[in-house]
Amino acid sequence: MKFASVRMITDDLDRLVEFYEKVTGVSATRPAPVFAELCLPSFTLAIGHSQTVQLFGANSARAADNHSVIIEFCVDNVDAEYTRLKPLVDEWVQEPTTMPWGNRSAIFRDPDGNLVNLFAPVTEEAIERFRGRL
Repeated sequence: MKFASVRMITDDLDRLVEFYEKVTGVSATRPAPVFAELCLPSFTLAIGHSQTVQLFGANSARAADNHSVIIEFCVDNVDAEYTRLKPLVDEWVQEPTTMPWGNRSAIFRDPDGNLVNLFAPVTEEAIERFRGRL
């Protein structure tokens, strides 16, 4: 089994796709007007319009209603990404901080309110833990 993607559901597909294109630096592909994919080296971020929910079952997902998942991107330099994205992001939940488990982290909300964590392992233990994984 291989991890393939994370899919978000949104009421404003164009806005969210444009936001994540700016965050990741990756251009989205649009195989259908109601669906987009940003293919990164480690996984694909899929974004579907709320109109697609009916294909999975009525009320199986709700746009802009995530309260349990954090989307995480490993970056080379958290502080540099924070500076780059500060004008783009409306709500920063956490400015760059070194966490007890050895990652430097900055957390923000995307336009739909989803939590996004930019992190980099910075301690020897964290760097070793991620060796070969990223």
